[in-house]
Amino acid sequence: MLGGLWEWWRRRRLLVDASFAAPLLLLAVFYQGELDQGIYGFPGVGFLGYWALHAGLLLPLVWRRRWPRATFAIIALACFGQWLLHVPLMAGDVAVLYGLYTVTAYCSFRWSLAAVLVTLLGAVLEAAQLANLPREFRWAVMFLSAVCVGVWLLGLHMRTRRAYLRSLEERAERLERERGNELQVARAAERARIARELHDVVAHNVSVIVVQADGAAFTLDTDPDRARKALETISETGRTALAEMRRLVGVLRENAHESGDGYAPQPGVEQLAELVDQMHRSGLPVTLTVDGTPIEVSEGRQLTIFRVVQEALTNTLKHGGPRAAARVTVRYAPDAIEVRVSDDGRGAAAPDDGRGHGLVGMRERVAVYGGRVRAAPRPGGGFEVIARIPVREEART
Repeated sequence: MLGGLWEWWRRRRLLVDASFAAPLLLLAVFYQGELDQGIYGFPGVGFLGYWALHAGLLLPLVWRRRWPRATFAIIALACFGQWLLHVPLMAGDVAVLYGLYTVTAYCSFRWSLAAVLVTLLGAVLEAAQLANLPREFRWAVMFLSAVCVGVWLLGLHMRTRRAYLRSLEERAERLERERGNELQVARAAERARIARELHDVVAHNVSVIVVQADGAAFTLDTDPDRARKALETISETGRTALAEMRRLVGVLRENAHESGDGYAPQPGVEQLAELVDQMHRSGLPVTLTVDGTPIEVSEGRQLTIFRVVQEALTNTLKHGGPRAAARVTVRYAPDAIEVRVSDDGRGAAAPDDGRGHGLVGMRERVAVYGGRVRAAPRPGGGFEVIARIPVREEART
């Protein structure tokens, strides 16, 4: 509630600025009472002149942040008129310091320098009017000048601080935009890599079809059973290739002319044991558990499972800490394959430089097959990645 009231108060700029003039107005009322009792004499002005001068000094403060230079100019003219009328210092004269501070804090250095010079000139004129002896004049000039310069330096400090805070806000906004752009680039790059890998899978299947078709043509007359078996293999492999091609449609493939990519099959579920051994050699203790009866799935899904496990273990190796250990569980269900990679490392306490895109890549890969990924710190410490990948194709029309 207090925060809401503070925000409401800050948004009322005119009301806030008027509140700064309120203490000076109260002092002016007090000195008016002293004037009525004849304690202070103001030659050349009476009741109306006294309040006319205060109106010229205090009323512009209501708009001091909206029009800082005009506010300072009006206050300076009021002070000059007061000097011409030989009216001594009043409570409202503090308004010139408010105006100097506002010009310095909200305008350019050139304007702030002009404002402080005008204020110092006024201090000299006022000291000459007040002092009767040279020594008094020097002390008055030194005191008034010190006050003016102090207010000017405070305004410069606040302007520098505001500029610094504004630069931090702009930097934060820029970094947020760059972060969003990086995520988009990471998604596009990951989709491009998925497209290339799916292309390799499909190319491998087509190669199998070609070899089986050649074998069927060669044995069609001499060994009809072998030819029939080859045709069944062609049919099964063709369906798999078509299913992978459906996934490929709509996926942006970049760097299509990169060289050095072969059409070899990509790693799959059978290579998880090799991946675990590799992580062991890298210093990360890993255990692999397979629940359920393994089922036949497409090579694209096997590649996705392998990449999810690989990325999760790599994150554990990088962020889990020197004593972290991981556990990989692959569970086969009738309608899906669930991959769970958990560790006992730092979890939420792990440092994050904000530049990794591994989790984004996992989600992109699994989303290709209509699955989902959940990655979060574990209660009590550690981190866990759970990916669920459907094994059946969705009906498409």
